[in-house]
Amino acid sequence: MIEVDCATPIWTIRINRPDKAGALTEQMLIDLRDAAQAARQAAAVVLTGTGKVFSAGADLDAARAGLATSPLWEELSSAIADLPGLTIAALNGTVAGGATGMVLACDLRISVPTAKFFYPVMKLGYLPQPSDPVRMAGLIGPARTKLIFLGGQKISAATAYEFGLVDELVESGSVQERAQQLCEDIAAAKADVAFAIKAMCK
Repeated sequence: MIEVDCATPIWTIRINRPDKAGALTEQMLIDLRDAAQAARQAAAVVLTGTGKVFSAGADLDAARAGLATSPLWEELSSAIADLPGLTIAALNGTVAGGATGMVLACDLRISVPTAKFFYPVMKLGYLPQPSDPVRMAGLIGPARTKLIFLGGQKISAATAYEFGLVDELVESGSVQERAQQLCEDIAAAKADVAFAIKAMCK
C-alpha cells in the first residue's frame, strides 16, 4: 500500500489505498518512515497519494487500537524534515488528521483545487503530534492554526493557498507532473551544492 519509486534521483513515495481514502495502518506508517529514512541520497522526494484523497489520516480501527497516539507519526514527519534534498507533498486530494504531519514536514506543498484540509483530533479526544501545530503555525501563524485545531474548521484548497499552507494550486494537469517539473533543476545539480542551498534556506 506504500509504493516507492527510487529509479531516478527524484524519488516518489505513494500512498496507494484509494478504497480506504488513503487511511494509514501501523505497517503503512512504518513503510513511509523507512522509505523517508532511506531517501537521504535522493535529490528530491515527492510524496503523493492515489485517487481523490491523499490520506484520511489513521485507519479508524487502528486508531482505536492505539495508532492515534503512536510515536510513528512523529518519526515519519521528522524523517521527512531531516532529508537534505527537496521534499514536495503533491496533494492529489484531501488531507486529514495525522496525515497532515508528513505534509507539513515537506519543503513545498502543491495541491489540486478540490482538496480539503482538517485535523479533528480534539473532537476525537487525542492530542496532535507535538511538531504538527508548531510547523503549521510557522507557515500560517498561531491564530489560523487554532482555527484548524481548536475551531475544527475544514478549509478548502483555495483558503489553504491564501493562508500559505499550500504553495501552489495545480489547476490543470496532475500534481505529480508538476512536482516532477519542480524537481528538475535540483536533480540536475551537484548534490552538495543543492543540499547546501536548502540548508541555507532554513
